[in-house]
Amino acid sequence: QVQLVESGGGLVQAGGSLRLSCAASGRIVSITAVGWYRQPPGQQRELVASISNRGTTNYVDSVKGRFLISKDDAKRTVYLQMNSLKPEDTAVYYCNIAGHETAQTTGALMPYNAWGQGTQVTVSA
Repeated sequence: QVQLVESGGGLVQAGGSLRLSCAASGRIVSITAVGWYRQPPGQQRELVASISNRGTTNYVDSVKGRFLISKDDAKRTVYLQMNSLKPEDTAVYYCNIAGHETAQTTGALMPYNAWGQGTQVTVSA
């Protein structure tokens, strides 16, 4: 079973920066889709940034020019560099990775879609 462990959240003043990390482990054969989501208090979860296996990135308009998503395939780790943070960026941030893994008992190829445990980002005014 693929597992994701997030780190890097915390409390920062407006204008500051944080870098989130998401490390994947398990019998991963491929990673085909990677995204960072966030869920502000009382609101729905939204996709903030994504990166394809070829490195193509997409961002929600509210973070364009301030956030940068990247990945290190060798380390199976995904990052979200967040700069010029605003109070409205306050949320729980989740990473999501999809791809294929091998089944433990049969070794068969099977898809997975894994979520991190979430990390709190709080931006004070």
